[in-house]
Amino acid sequence: MKVHRNSIEIATCGVCDMTDITSEVEAVVAKSGVVTGLCNVFNVGSTASVGTIEFEPGLARDFPEMMERLVPPGRSYGHEKTWHDGNGHSHLQASMLGPSVTIPVENGVLATGTWQQIFHYEADVKPRKRRVIVTVMGE
Repeated sequence: MKVHRNSIEIATCGVCDMTDITSEVEAVVAKSGVVTGLCNVFNVGSTASVGTIEFEPGLARDFPEMMERLVPPGRSYGHEKTWHDGNGHSHLQASMLGPSVTIPVENGVLATGTWQQIFHYEADVKPRKRRVIVTVMGE
């Protein structure tokens, strides 16, 4: 079994910033030489996440709005009471989506749907430099 790992660096604009990272992940898969296997995409950090979506302008607006409605900023979260850093909601939003997504690799490419892209979601209240680890395993 082959295991190939690489990182993607993302500079975010802060809260609710979504970035389509599909092409970067596809490049790691292509470089891996894996024909059949799995690709794991993992955000390093507790205030951002990754997932899949049809990455188009409407959903790129709708998704952050949904997250803000579900877990709005400015509430009296326990994290706020401890740290007073304004990002208690950021941790909760990122936890809801999760830090990683795993996608099958078939015939050397990601087995995603036609309208399914991989995105990074920044939930923190300030711009950040993010590292996303892409691990491809298989034969």
